[in-house]
Amino acid sequence: MREGRQRLDKWLWFARFARTRSLAARLSEDGFVRVNGTRAENPAKGIVIGDVVTVAAPHATLAVRVRGLGERRGPAPEARLLYEDLAGIPIAVDPPE
Repeated sequence: MREGRQRLDKWLWFARFARTRSLAARLSEDGFVRVNGTRAENPAKGIVIGDVVTVAAPHATLAVRVRGLGERRGPAPEARLLYEDLAGIPIAVDPPE
């Protein structure tokens, strides 16, 4: 992987969106993850800081902006530093004509 990029499945695991890396890979393979609005079916897709990742988990749909690339799977407070939750942030929408 190029400098400044990280595999999607690895990032999802580090950020604690999945309990195991194989489950993180399955989330993307099964079409439950989007990166910048495009379905990410390949768990090896490279993500960079600033990408918007949307995860359609069984309990909720989460949209987050990548703030950091992890080095390890640490405790939850450390994992929360890897992303910014976009819930409640207004999304720019074109006004109806």
